[in-house]
Order: sequence, then C-alpha cells, then structure tokens
Amino acid sequence: MSYRPVDLHPQANLRLAVVGVGWMGRFHATTVAERVPGLVLEAIADPDTDSATALARRLGVTKVTADAADVFADPAVDAVVIASPPRFHPIQLRQASAAGKAIFCEKPAALNLSDLDAALAEVASAGTPLQIGFNRRYSAAFSRAHHLVCQSAVGTPHLLRSLTRDPAPLEPETIKRSAIFLETLIHDFDILNWFNSGSRALDVHAVANALIRPDYAAAGLLDTAVVTIRYDNGALATAEASLQTNYGYDVRLEVFGANGMVTAGGAPQPDTRRYGADGETAGTAQRNIELFHDAYVAELTDFRDLVRAWRAGLDPADFTAGRPAMAGGNDVRQALAMAQAAIDSQASGTTVAVGHATTEDAPR
Repeated sequence: MSYRPVDLHPQANLRLAVVGVGWMGRFHATTVAERVPGLVLEAIADPDTDSATALARRLGVTKVTADAADVFADPAVDAVVIASPPRFHPIQLRQASAAGKAIFCEKPAALNLSDLDAALAEVASAGTPLQIGFNRRYSAAFSRAHHLVCQSAVGTPHLLRSLTRDPAPLEPETIKRSAIFLETLIHDFDILNWFNSGSRALDVHAVANALIRPDYAAAGLLDTAVVTIRYDNGALATAEASLQTNYGYDVRLEVFGANGMVTAGGAPQPDTRRYGADGETAGTAQRNIELFHDAYVAELTDFRDLVRAWRAGLDPADFTAGRPAMAGGNDVRQALAMAQAAIDSQASGTTVAVGHATTEDAPR
C-alpha cells in the first residue's frame, strides 16, 4: 500500500486575534478557530480575562490579554477582528493599522463621523486592508436578490424597504441612547445603499418612540423607529426597526421598480414543527447568529482571501472589485452619516441632510 501525501493548506495559515469577546466576539472567535480553513485563532483580548480565558481553553488558544495593544504588537498576529464595544473602534482601528495588521471591524466602526474619519484616514495612510462586518450582504437570499437588482430585474429602483425586528427580550437599562440608529438600523441603511448602488442618500426623516417600554421613555429609550430616505436618483426608501418581537428574529428587504420587485428575507419560517393536542407550534431563529450563521462564516472567509491577496502584493481595492458583498470604510461612513442624520432628525422633528464627504480607505 502506498499513500500519497496531501497538503491540506497549500497556503500558509493566517493567524488572527479577536479583540472583544462579548457574544458577537465569541461567535467570531469560534468561526476563526473552527469554521474557516486557513485561519488560526492566535490570541484573544478582552478586559474580562476570566471569560476570555474560558473561551481560549475551549478553542485551544494559549494567548489571552486584557489589553488589545498586546495583540497589535504581537508579530505572530497577521490580522485582527475588532468586536469590542463601538466606542473603542476608532482607537483600535488606528492602533491596528499602525501595527500593520489587516482589520475586520464590526459595525458601526465609530459613534460619530469625526472619530470615524480620523481613524479611516490613518488606516488609508497605513495601507492596511479594512473590511466592515455588514454580514447581511453575505446572506444567500440577500446576495441573490442583489444580483437580480444588478441585472436590472426591477429597473431603476423606485421604492426600497428594509426592516429589522430583534427577538430578544428588551432590557432597557442596557440600551444606549440612539442605539436603534447606530447599532440596529445602520444595517438597514447599509443594505439600502447597497441595493441602490451608485446613488447617495440626500436626506432623512426619522420618527421614534419607546413603545415596548414606555416607562423608559423619559430616560431617552427609543425602541421603535421608522426612517424615510430620499436618494439622488429619485428613489424613496424606508428603514424600520423594533427592538423586540415575540416570534423570532425578523429581517426583510423589498426593492420595487418599473420592471418588477425583488424581495429577500421575510417573517421567520421554521423548519421544525410540533403537532399535538394543543395545535401546531414551531420555533424560529432567535438571534442573528442563527439566522445569518452562514453569512458570518462567509464574510470571514472573504476576509481570509483579502488578507492573503494583500500579503501576496495585490492592491486590496483590486481584490474587492470582484467581491461585491465586501464592505469597507466608505460604506460604513455612508451608513453612519445616515444614522447620524436620523438621530438629528428624530431630535429636531425635521428632515436632515446626509453628509457626503468621503474618506479614501482600503479596501473600498
């Protein structure tokens, strides 16, 4: 008997560190360690070192630190996944790019445009690749719908609608002011921009309230919101969010034009049902990492390929030209500009213009 040896990884493994291992960071860490061939989880950084250590033991990682600066300075780390709270993103973007690390950063990348622009300018100056975690673009349904729209299935978009309804029981004391715009609807703003590609949002009008927990309204809670958006190609869009449903995680998109309509997502459709004396019951996806599990894996797979291309000498912009789902700094800036305008609109009760100044970045 004679075996032929097979090189399972003809390209060298990339070693990633995850910064911030709350529930999203834990999922990313597990994805890096277990679900994307060619990626190795080298280190974990989180101020809660007990939780980070428990995760490291489960995933077979030997490096844990409370200080993200340690992983940025580690020569064994090729790239970083930034999943810390958004207020830390700008400084960590600057630190990682200064250290020459490729960066995958969860949205919103900053809480205001001035901090984001300063960080993106330093990333661009360093020339390091940057990918933003707008995972919805990687959903199979949304990807197919985007392809149809790009093939003129609806013609020029006239009306667009995106909605997000979160399933978790609302804990109002943990919701930061304006989070519904900065951390929830920012996904909807990005997906509307992606489907109305080549156009810019001109202005927005936002209304919001505390309808789920009105007892927290005086504290500034906004748990329900609708934003209308006017684009420079004439298209009109709405983005809608609720921070609690009782039937599961609900994400939908609709694009309508002269030639027809394309939709993606929909009310949760379970694949397991129970029939009994009390009738029919069914469970639905309760978290984004359930509904968009494959999308989260796909975006980090794209990130792996981006980093490999960059290390091989390819301009990140050239690489991302063939990856339409990949979001970069200008994409998150446009979405954040819409979120900031929505915050101002809700506070003032008026329509607010969206800032359009862009910052050159890598990869987009």
